[in-house]
Amino acid sequence: MLKQPYENVESLENRFLELYGEKTISQSKRYNDAFECFKRYFNVNNAYVASSSGRVEVCGNHTDHNGGKVVSCAISLDALAMFLPTSDNIVVVKSEGYDPINVNINGDCIEKIGTSSALVRGVIEGFKDKGNKVGGFIAYVTSNVVGGVGISSSASFEVLISEILNFLYNDGKVSNQEKAVISQYAENKYFGKPCGLLDQTAIAFGGLNKLDFSVKGDIGVTKIENIPSDYTFVLINSGGSHADLTDEYASIPREMFNVAKAYGKDRLIEISENDFFSELNKHANELTDREILRATHFYEENNRVDNLYNALLLNDTATFLEMIRLSGISSLCKLQNCYVSGSCFQPIPKALSIAGRYLKGGVNRVHGGGFAGSILNVVKNTDLDDFISNVKKFYNDTDVVPLKIRSVGTIVL
Repeated sequence: MLKQPYENVESLENRFLELYGEKTISQSKRYNDAFECFKRYFNVNNAYVASSSGRVEVCGNHTDHNGGKVVSCAISLDALAMFLPTSDNIVVVKSEGYDPINVNINGDCIEKIGTSSALVRGVIEGFKDKGNKVGGFIAYVTSNVVGGVGISSSASFEVLISEILNFLYNDGKVSNQEKAVISQYAENKYFGKPCGLLDQTAIAFGGLNKLDFSVKGDIGVTKIENIPSDYTFVLINSGGSHADLTDEYASIPREMFNVAKAYGKDRLIEISENDFFSELNKHANELTDREILRATHFYEENNRVDNLYNALLLNDTATFLEMIRLSGISSLCKLQNCYVSGSCFQPIPKALSIAGRYLKGGVNRVHGGGFAGSILNVVKNTDLDDFISNVKKFYNDTDVVPLKIRSVGTIVL
């Protein structure tokens, strides 16, 4: 470790621009409050500092698990950790507002599935399985990556723990891809959520990227430099959480896998789009209509990702917006992840409808896992203030969040 722990965090304010897109008094207060809480809780005088963002999926809804493509970016909301190494092989994490987590690195796995302590255990075991080193540490974590709204609070936390272990015990040599894979392993095997690799990859790498998951065990990451500067991403928390909708969420990859299996393959990416449609009549009777529609969404969404990526290269804003709009329509009609079938509780379509009235030349779509949670709005900067003031008539101030694209991935500052 070449870095020394900080005696105070004022010097970190010069990093705020790359992390949050702006320097604000509120971020300075947040850092200082976390630093004081860490020192007081653990009775120490200094700290290392790490930051791990949330993420936005711009296009590519529910394609990663079947080897598809996504355009995604890290955002200006993050989990912030003050931490120090210990020599007792115990990991203690005190998150703001929660009871502390205690995980014995060499102990038995006794953590309850679906808990933050299980995520910590999963990351530790993932590091061990990959032949990486692990050790004890203490940490105080505060996060504004809101849980249950589709911006990957769990992945943010997982990659944060991965980076702390990487920094403290592996000389920073664990790659972004390996941190993403380990973090996904923790969420799949220890937290019990069957997520793909999108969330962890976007957070670990940072920036705006085109991600390609077609090769198992390898993630194609292509950085996008041409970020549309005259539009802002605005997240709206619809008022419904997908935290208790794991079965609905899991049905999407499961049904796509069922289609691939009917064609004798493991994932849809192993079947060409032409073969899927030309041979569909042979397999239609063994598949449900929804399975067919969800597979159709997969292929069309991959094409939209390519089109959106090419549009950004050419500064073609009209096509960029159109691909996001069409992605939203497909998620509603084919992927069918905008509300739970048969339920009158439909916060996502309601939010899309309300926000749509004030978008003018912008577009919106369901965001993330879907069924509840958040929507993504792409708003022209000249219309941003009017848009926000209008939708805040229907939603709390804290539920309407303008975002900036974060240029860096999970990092020890």
